[in-house]
Parts: sequence; structure tokens; C-alpha cells
Amino acid sequence: MNPLDTSLIHKIRKFNRFYTNILGLLDRHLLDSEFSLAEVRVLYDIGHMENCTAKELIEKLRIDSGYLSRIIKRFRKDNLIYRVQSSDDGRLYYLHLTDKGEDILIKLDALSNNQICKVVSSLTDRDKTKVVDCMLIIENTFSGEPILTDEEVKIRCDLKPGDVGNLIHLHGWIYSEECGYNHMFEGYVCKTFSDLFENYNQENDRFWFAEVNGKMVGAIAIVAHSPMQAQLRWFLIHPEFRGIGLGSTLMNEAMKYCKEKGYQQVFLETTNDQKTAIRMYMNKGFRKVAEHEKEMWGRKLVEQTYELNLK
Repeated sequence: MNPLDTSLIHKIRKFNRFYTNILGLLDRHLLDSEFSLAEVRVLYDIGHMENCTAKELIEKLRIDSGYLSRIIKRFRKDNLIYRVQSSDDGRLYYLHLTDKGEDILIKLDALSNNQICKVVSSLTDRDKTKVVDCMLIIENTFSGEPILTDEEVKIRCDLKPGDVGNLIHLHGWIYSEECGYNHMFEGYVCKTFSDLFENYNQENDRFWFAEVNGKMVGAIAIVAHSPMQAQLRWFLIHPEFRGIGLGSTLMNEAMKYCKEKGYQQVFLETTNDQKTAIRMYMNKGFRKVAEHEKEMWGRKLVEQTYELNLK
């Protein structure tokens, strides 16, 4: 184990100790109730899972089968749950909460909500958002799947202070990580915004910013070049929020706007390594009209121009 691994492990363990202490997870009984943390989780999942079975609880909670069996036995004895035999498989039993079990779960939920309220009550709204964002990052990273759906992503068009800085940061970080572009690319993106704001007109130029809990996770823009022609620019999606249809949503909004403004042609400039984006452009009807090789941003690339005729 190298020193970096040791340091990382110590930091994670330190956080675990800190967080379990905040929530009182080391107490024998959770939330001053008669139930342990494991028992509360089992009760919660029985109440929220459709056709819940012991096998599903073992797989979801990663709980020892013998320990779960004792919990279920206690819950049945205390009239908190009951079993229903499957009509398809006589060996299978579905677990359900009794009225008493549902009442207890409601009380435990209320206690848990009050506990969290007390924990965050001294925080500012900004810090509350920061804490939730960090929790989502942890959950997303360890699950390997997007936690949020497109219904939870908010899209706005108003340009606020800091938006361009955030968008430049996203471009620099994403294209460095995924494409190997050097610092010159971030400088190029800065210049494109500098050029835009020399003639920026909010009546003809439009941004769409996708946000989750106030954090920018995607963007697209349309910049007017003439009454008949516009350019599609700064289209990107944060890696953690791909695969939920956000890119298509932003693209559709941009194309709808172009038609409403009466633009007859939309063009964009990209590079040949942006294969996923290029497929989306072509699916929307864009066609390649020019390309040429160029040394830029630390790589040899093929710069390409695509056009879409709207009329």
C-alpha cells in the first residue's frame, strides 16, 4: 500500500467516524426508539418495496440472512409485519407492514426528519446546498449510475453573473479529461466569450443552462450572425448527467428557438474527435460542409463545420 492509499483511507475513515457520530448511528437504539439502525432499515424497506421478500432485503441491504431472520421473527411477534404466500411459488412469502407497523414507520420518519433539521439548522442556505451536492457526488460515484433524472434538472435561459465562468471551467475540465486538450483550449473558450460580449444582444443570442441544485451540469447557446444565420455554441453535458436525455432536451430547445426567430440556417464548428456530439448533430439534420487538419490545443485534429438548413 503506497502512502497515497494510506492517506486516502485515513481521510475516508475519519469522515465515517465524523458522520456516524453526527447521526448517532453508534447508539444501540436509533432516534431514541426501541429499534436498531438495521431494524429501522428493514422496516423502512418493507414499507416502501413492492412485493418485498427476505431475499430482496438480503441483496439490497447486504445483511446477514440469519440476522435478518431474527429481525423478521421479532417484527412478526410484535405484530409489525405479516407474510403473504405467493400464488406462483409456495416457497415465496411477501412481507407487508401491519397498521401498527405503518404507524411506527411514520413516527420514525418524523423523528429522522427532525434529526436532520436539527443537524442543518445552523447552516446557511448556501452551505445546505453544498452539503447535498457533496452527498449526491458520493452516491453517484459509488453507485456508478446517474442519481438524478431529467425531471430534477432545471433549465433556465437568463444569463447571471458567474455563468460564463462556470461554463469556461466545465469546458476546460471536461475537454482536458476526455480529449487531452491543453490549457490553450481554455484560453480559446475564454476568447470566444470575449468576442461574443462585444456584440451580445439578448434579443437574438440565447443561452440554456441546465442546473441541479444550482450547479451547472450542461449548456447550449445560439449566437446570431445575421437575421438569417445563427451559430450553435458551447454545447456540453457534465459526464455524470449523460444518458438521461439532457443533451437532446437542450438541442431541441435550441432548434425550437432558431425556428421561432426565423433563422434559415444554423451552423456549428467542432472537431472530429467529438463523435457522440457529431452523431447527435447529424440526427438533427446537420451536414458536414467543410473540414481541415489543424494543430491545436496540444493535438492534431480535424476541424469540421456543419450546417442545418431550416427552410
